[in-house]
Amino acid sequence: MKNSKLTLPESFDVSEAELKILIAGELYERQKLSLSQLAQLAGMSTRGFIEIMGKYGFSLFSKSEDDLISDIENG
Repeated sequence: MKNSKLTLPESFDVSEAELKILIAGELYERQKLSLSQLAQLAGMSTRGFIEIMGKYGFSLFSKSEDDLISDIENG
């Protein structure tokens, strides 16, 4: 994995673990990496990551119209 350094203000009251979840959730919604890759980024199992995404307001469902149509046709 690639490492990055991020400097945040002292007043930013979010733990490193929570920040990883927030970043991973946003990247998932933008379809930048796979679910298992993002779970690894968050330091969690894939199942654990799936379970916690809703708590942080992230959806497992694609917002793409093409994906929705495909789901309906294949459902």
